[in-house]
Amino acid sequence: MGAAAPFCWMRREKISTMESSSFAVAIMAAGKGTRLKSKRPKVLHEVGGRALLLHVISAAETVAPAKEIFCIIGHEADRVRAAVEATGVQFVLQADQRGTGHALQVLKAEFELSGVPIPKHLLVLSGDVPLIRPETLAELTRFHLAEQAAMTILTAVPPDPTGYGRVLRIAPQSSEVSAIVEQKSLSTDQLNTPEINSGIYCFETAALFNRLDQLSTNNAHGEYYLTDVAGLLVADGQRVVAIQAESVDEVLGANTIAEMMHLDAFMRASTSRRLMSQGVTIFRPETCIIDSQVEVGADTVIEPFTQLLGSTRIGSDCRIRSYSVIQNSTLADDVTIRNGCILDGAEVSNAAVIGPYSHLRPESRIGEGAHVGNFCETKKTTLGRGAKANHLTYLGDASIGEGTNIGAGVITCNYDGVHKHVTHIGDRSFIGSDSTLVAPLTIGSGAYVAAGSCITQDVPDDALALGRAHQVTKEAWAARRRGSQPPAKKA
Repeated sequence: MGAAAPFCWMRREKISTMESSSFAVAIMAAGKGTRLKSKRPKVLHEVGGRALLLHVISAAETVAPAKEIFCIIGHEADRVRAAVEATGVQFVLQADQRGTGHALQVLKAEFELSGVPIPKHLLVLSGDVPLIRPETLAELTRFHLAEQAAMTILTAVPPDPTGYGRVLRIAPQSSEVSAIVEQKSLSTDQLNTPEINSGIYCFETAALFNRLDQLSTNNAHGEYYLTDVAGLLVADGQRVVAIQAESVDEVLGANTIAEMMHLDAFMRASTSRRLMSQGVTIFRPETCIIDSQVEVGADTVIEPFTQLLGSTRIGSDCRIRSYSVIQNSTLADDVTIRNGCILDGAEVSNAAVIGPYSHLRPESRIGEGAHVGNFCETKKTTLGRGAKANHLTYLGDASIGEGTNIGAGVITCNYDGVHKHVTHIGDRSFIGSDSTLVAPLTIGSGAYVAAGSCITQDVPDDALALGRAHQVTKEAWAARRRGSQPPAKKA
């Protein structure tokens, strides 16, 4: 028995003063996940397009503000911290991972060291349970308070409980629990107990912290088990109760890549169902990859084999055709994305048409009713209202005015080998096919650039710019050349 070693960070940061709230949240995120056979920390593996831990933090934020959420990290601690610190949660380092009970011992020690008031109640979550619903956590915390319990356990009843710790109630219809028993310790008559421990709990914090020093490592793994707190509380006459989750899926973690992909498929199917319930048509949703954060407006149609990733937002009445990949982009209403387009960090305004096979790279802003067509690439470029770039064009570091037409094969030469330079093109200009625009460059409104030109100097409004080599035509030259050659040999 014994408490954990004092908390420490290489970059020392004490727990901040917390806001007034009934609950704080502790998230267990210190483990390696050795069965994944991966160098990546377990809680940073992704399902539904986000790290496991980010899903759990999002759910926890419905219970407590970020400053009252404590991620207990250990394995690859700096990497985990960097991945989620933008959420504003706090971090506690469990330098030696000696079990779930030890993780809470470390949290207790940090509270004592920082002198911050201990929260009245503590919700404990696992960092690898991404499907947990805010509604379930709300019901769990409500039930905990209503029961005036020292400990409340979230349980589930899977089709096969083998391998899970079981929750033993004092009577079949009672909310009160007598013990949590690990699979290996089950007696013969307990093997058929169907209710499992999810590893998600609410505690009256003082009752928990007062018993952490009583935990023992007298078990097969030589670790401090948080589950043993249930027995200690019951022995002291404290109320330990349980509430069952509506769905077993939401409390499942993942210990292998295959299990992780099962959770990913479940989450993506749920996302598709959510969108379809909001009026979105998704043909063959099982073929689409749609991340959990994606939002789509009603009456938009998503065709098979489409990928909508990250924080993508799509408006109403759009059509996203097959084989397009749209990531961290915003599309307004009535947008058409034709087959095979790639959008990353792009913004597309109302009624614009993209593709087929266009590539919109970060900071591409496509104006209302504009067209970007076959095999065109844009990067850090604004295309004005009604402008068109329909064929085989590269537009980088450019601003293009309203109604301007960019011909086939036009290139903005934006990079001189050291620096990027900007091309400005005014409204209602015409850039002829196969023109090369060497930045920095300004082409005025209403200007024309003749096809095949290399433009290196600014072009005024309404001017015509030609930058071609002078054409020379030698009549009959080809005929004379053919006549001077010996006849071809017969086969």
